[in-house]
Amino acid sequence: MSVRDEQGRITMRAVRIDKPLTLDGRLDEDIYRRTDPTNGFIQQEPHEGEKATEDTDFWVFYDDKNLYLAGRMWDSHPERLQANELRRDNRSIGQNDSFSVSLDTFYDRRSGYYFQTNSLGGIRDALVADERSGNNFDWNTVWDTRSAHFDQGWTSEMVIPFKSLRYRQGGDQVWSVNVRRIVRWKNETSYLSPVPASYGGPGATRFNVAATLVGIEVPSASRNLELKPYAISELLTNKVAAAPYTNDLKGDFGVDAKYGITRSLTLDFTYNTDFAQVEEDEQQVNLTRFSQFFPERRDFFLEGQGLFQFASVGARGGGEGGGGAPNETPLLFFSRRIGLQNGVPTPITAGGRLTGRLGGFSVGLLDIQTAEDMLANAQSTNFSVVRVKHDILQRSSIGIIATNRSVGTSGTGSNQATGVDANFGFYENLNIGGYFAGTQSDGRDGDSQSYRAQFEYNADRYGVNYERLKVGEDFNPEIGFLRRENFRRHYGQLRFSPRPRRLLGVRKLYYEANLDYIVNNTDGQIQSRLAQGTMKADLQSGDQVELNYNRNYEALTTPFEIAKGVTLAPGGYGFNDVDALYRLGPQRRVAGDLRVIRGNFYSGTRTEVSYSGRVELTPRLSLEPRVSVSSAKLLEGDFVTKLLTNRATFTLTPRVFASGLVQYNSSTNAFSTNVRLRWEYRPGSDLFAVFSEGRDTTPNAREPLQNRGFVVKYTRLFRF
Repeated sequence: MSVRDEQGRITMRAVRIDKPLTLDGRLDEDIYRRTDPTNGFIQQEPHEGEKATEDTDFWVFYDDKNLYLAGRMWDSHPERLQANELRRDNRSIGQNDSFSVSLDTFYDRRSGYYFQTNSLGGIRDALVADERSGNNFDWNTVWDTRSAHFDQGWTSEMVIPFKSLRYRQGGDQVWSVNVRRIVRWKNETSYLSPVPASYGGPGATRFNVAATLVGIEVPSASRNLELKPYAISELLTNKVAAAPYTNDLKGDFGVDAKYGITRSLTLDFTYNTDFAQVEEDEQQVNLTRFSQFFPERRDFFLEGQGLFQFASVGARGGGEGGGGAPNETPLLFFSRRIGLQNGVPTPITAGGRLTGRLGGFSVGLLDIQTAEDMLANAQSTNFSVVRVKHDILQRSSIGIIATNRSVGTSGTGSNQATGVDANFGFYENLNIGGYFAGTQSDGRDGDSQSYRAQFEYNADRYGVNYERLKVGEDFNPEIGFLRRENFRRHYGQLRFSPRPRRLLGVRKLYYEANLDYIVNNTDGQIQSRLAQGTMKADLQSGDQVELNYNRNYEALTTPFEIAKGVTLAPGGYGFNDVDALYRLGPQRRVAGDLRVIRGNFYSGTRTEVSYSGRVELTPRLSLEPRVSVSSAKLLEGDFVTKLLTNRATFTLTPRVFASGLVQYNSSTNAFSTNVRLRWEYRPGSDLFAVFSEGRDTTPNAREPLQNRGFVVKYTRLFRF
């Protein structure tokens, strides 16, 4: 039951049912025969605006407790269906033949939820805070899905309890909805409501172009309380601690609680929080003089993460040596600074968080108390954050943020940061944004301000981007992240992306020019400069080829030990290199990035060869190797860095998997192993078993075994 307007946007109606659907993915209940589906999907890729070549039917049902979303994916060659991922939340689910539904339950055309499955029945979900902030795929809620095959394609059913969603008060609802279908063997993407090609993959959650969903009557107000206690037992050995210990047996418990104050405002509480089930960080080789960034992985901090993002800056983008300049914009709030001191975990005693919407305002309040820890040399510290955003116009917002750390990282005084940001979206592809922020720290009385102004036009065929960024010498957000300090940056990018009709096998070409120019605030002297030219091609097969030419300049003001025993003297270094990349498409049994970098490097030359990808052994068993070998020959000395990583994953069902991560980093002579079993024995409740070990591979090391641990953690979700 739907109506499509002249622009192709649909208004569809949800249908109430008297009894719950049987969740088996087969669509064989009588309600599917009695209810006309919504269809007529429109291509985003490869031919924007044209009718999809494979039909998709979509239904929305609901009862007193649940929302039901169902799809029938017709396929002219069902034997070509490509699906090889079952592990929950793995990004490869979206690179298979997949079916995704996006829901904007506040009908603000900005935020909402994303639910995705593939033809195997994989489970992936995300929280959508804002179109510029990116989607939080580490967020999980209680829902379920099943997929099934028939002789002309495949089908899928999803069931989402209303308790898993937040929405406006009142019974009758108006929501936004969009549905994405990916036919991988054709490399075709289509939507229920048309999405411009310029939006790319994130177009799935650009609610400004989504359809309208009417007819849903949500349950009357009731208690919305969740309790999730945990119990943990661990056997630990640490040979390098201040007080070494062996086979130390421990046990503990804690609890997380969630209470829905209103249907749109949620209060979270945590006591004696433990993150032993979190997989260890992936190793990195750092050949720069700047800080490395490791993303947040802890569940408590991942929920609501997008709301706390300031100036639409989330996970870092780009990287050294091609593929775009690194993101230099500071983070005013980075939750990984809570519960970690000097690289050592510190105990979190208790914490609370209030998130949600009040009228046209998005509100986030966070307060965490950590305990004293002698091993980390950390004092008991309180961390607090206040974030408020107000929606204006159709796709724009203004906001403020304030953070406080009761004890600074130096162990004395406190630290505060405040800021105001604004983001304006005009037309389809024009965005203008900026922020102004300041910090206050004991003993730092110099320039403690930072600001950014950004202009971005990002259409399918043309792109223009300009950024002006400044970070003062004493700008010091101690619950944030700074990659570099005391600088001014100008960054510009031009892009031309034609779609050649007669170039066999090529879907889209990219010609890009980038200039990144960074100077010191104090004396205006240059710190870094990168001029980059890029040629890239998207192939019809799903593969991608890219070639970058980079002209670098780095000014060192102090000696820089780039590798053990190799120190670069202060001075200016200009060097050029070529970076070639071939990306094997996700439909291949062996997929991933093959990269070669060759050229000058500081006072000499460097050659780097790397591969990062996925090898499918069976749909349930896969390997994810990452190999990087870099050889540098400099006047100051030669060195070779090796980074070898492999993750093996066996997935029994979408809710039961075991994974093993093995890593070796020659830069630190570190060899580590992490093996995890996760069983989500009921939605929202888990059993984890984790074994980890770290070794020092330095010849004749005093303590080859650095640490070892075995942890069992049990959680149980209670909903009232």
